[in-house]
Amino acid sequence: MSSIERAFETQLRNIQTKTGKTLEQLYAILRQSGLGKHGELRDMLKRDLGMGHGDANALVHDYLDSLGQGAAAGTGGSPGDVLDTIYAGAKAPLRPIHDKLMAAIAKFGDFEVAPKKGYVSLRRKKQFAMIGPASHGRLEVGLNLKGLAATERLLEMPPGGMCQYKVYLTEAKEVDKELIGWIRRAYATAG
Repeated sequence: MSSIERAFETQLRNIQTKTGKTLEQLYAILRQSGLGKHGELRDMLKRDLGMGHGDANALVHDYLDSLGQGAAAGTGGSPGDVLDTIYAGAKAPLRPIHDKLMAAIAKFGDFEVAPKKGYVSLRRKKQFAMIGPASHGRLEVGLNLKGLAATERLLEMPPGGMCQYKVYLTEAKEVDKELIGWIRRAYATAG
């Protein structure tokens, strides 16, 4: 099981603990709502069960995937399958860096892992990081946080982009205390 799948499973277990309901009970609530669109189901969970955005979003993804209607259905499978697609071919050597990074981030606490076509978005109330292959055999880590001085490693991005900073990695050993500290700070401000 990949680190992204482990993080997702942990999030689902935490949702059950927080709500005091099993996945089957939560799925029954979603079925009985009569709603069919992802956003409607997510908003209902937030409103009626007091769930946070990330947890409600993750639960709806899992529910729709169980029906064969979710994002993973359109990409051919589970979050791990999506990662297999993102890190295929020449990008495959970047996967161990991604996995090491995700293992470190998973220790922070609850967050949503949302695989996209070419990267993975990490969210609490809002996106705090994105991780994916970049050009020239590098892994790109985008960070949403403010107030840091740019360095040779922590590159400040122009205003209006998806992230305020980016860090590029070419080796797993670059997943170090400094990088994890920046990501932890972004995580803290997103929630």
